[in-house]
Amino acid sequence: MLQHDDTIAGPAVPWLALGILLAGLGTVLLGPILPAVSLRWHLTDQQTGPLFFAKFVGSFIGGISVPRKLRYGILSGTILATLGFGAFGLATGLTTGALTLFIAGIGLGQIIASTNILAGHRYTHHTGSALSSLNFFFSLGAVLTGLVVAALEPRFGLRNLLFYLAAAYLATGLGGRLGWIRTTPGAPGPDSRTREQKPVETSPLTTPHKLPRNTLIRFALFLFLYGGLETCLAGWLTTYTLRYSDAHLIGNQSAVILLLIALTTGRALSSIALRFINESTIQRLGLILSFLSIAGLSIAHHATGLSLWSIALGLSLAPFFPATFALLMHRNPTAREAGFILAVSGLGAAVFPWLMGTVSTHTGSLREAMAVPATLALLLLAVSFLSFEQPQSGTPRFQPQVS
Repeated sequence: MLQHDDTIAGPAVPWLALGILLAGLGTVLLGPILPAVSLRWHLTDQQTGPLFFAKFVGSFIGGISVPRKLRYGILSGTILATLGFGAFGLATGLTTGALTLFIAGIGLGQIIASTNILAGHRYTHHTGSALSSLNFFFSLGAVLTGLVVAALEPRFGLRNLLFYLAAAYLATGLGGRLGWIRTTPGAPGPDSRTREQKPVETSPLTTPHKLPRNTLIRFALFLFLYGGLETCLAGWLTTYTLRYSDAHLIGNQSAVILLLIALTTGRALSSIALRFINESTIQRLGLILSFLSIAGLSIAHHATGLSLWSIALGLSLAPFFPATFALLMHRNPTAREAGFILAVSGLGAAVFPWLMGTVSTHTGSLREAMAVPATLALLLLAVSFLSFEQPQSGTPRFQPQVS
């Protein structure tokens, strides 16, 4: 009889998709609501930096604290996100706002890391395609953020909007807990009735091995720089549109909505492409196109040009994360190592948007601050050409454990 493996047990696929969708929404939420928050609390661009910093430092801590039983990481993450975003709705200033976003960030970090590692363990073939499909829902949540804020914030107010989001996290966490499944045949317990839902490509894990130090550092550098790149754009594009576009649509959310729609569409297309094209090739092509798109965005003066460059940027960024994380999962890291690497993206997301705000304040131009994400794209491209150690050979990554 096959033994149950805690690393691949957890919420059924629909609950994983809903949870990662809400994680995407929560990750980019600060960008669309930033103008309202800055106006209410009378903050400059530089003063908003601690909000990004606190949220993504929390995400880093959430990622490095991912438990071996990944289902508990998902559950605790939704509870912390509920508490953090609910309390942010009650915050009255920069200090309390940063503290509550820090708590929400821990929750988001645990959800994102636990869900991606669990999916990487469940799907042993076409891992990049599977992760791209899962992260389609993350991007979809990010897309919905701008629409939700534009549609609901003027009607219900920012505080009520945050309360509704907190309630959605709580409902998803509880629903996922009730929907836990055993992905290994013969697993005992009340979830056995749902065994028919198990993924086709699931099999129990062998014991993961530690990554070589150089490999760990390089993958961590990938995610650190990419976390900063994506968050700089998602976090500042709404404000950028407000200042430099000659037409504002959907409550000034048009550019970030287009960026995230393109990112979502690109993730769906990447899921197909990664079945046929090498992950490293897609990764590098996307980075080249990303740099060119950021350069175009930084000189756009009209709504049409800004919209087109936002779409191009979203499509070019789309394959990077699933391709990179698939390359990592092929090396069968431990859950703690994979969680650490994912968590490092939260540090990049904390540091670089803050740096972008500082550059904008000191130069007096958010357009000049676009040099920050442009530089990050070039650095990522350079890192992609560094060689990685090959996975250990001779032992299959996954094999059944017989009792």
